[in-house]
Amino acid sequence: MTYNYPDNTGHFGPYGGIYVAETLMGALEELNQAYEKYRHDPDFIAELNDDLKHYVGRPSPIYHAKHRPNIWVVHRSI
Repeated sequence: MTYNYPDNTGHFGPYGGIYVAETLMGALEELNQAYEKYRHDPDFIAELNDDLKHYVGRPSPIYHAKHRPNIWVVHRSI
């Protein structure tokens, strides 16, 4: 599956777009520039993939509490 959004004008499909308070536009543009700079960097991609694996989405990784039998811990903090 290829991900082509947002397009060059910032739209998500024919009707999508950007709706952000004007006071946030500078920070959003700075974020966009940084992403464009680093999105093909192998170190950035490795760190992003690690964050996606351990902190984003469901199911949350669970860990066995080694010193307590039959207790499992769900890590939900960042």
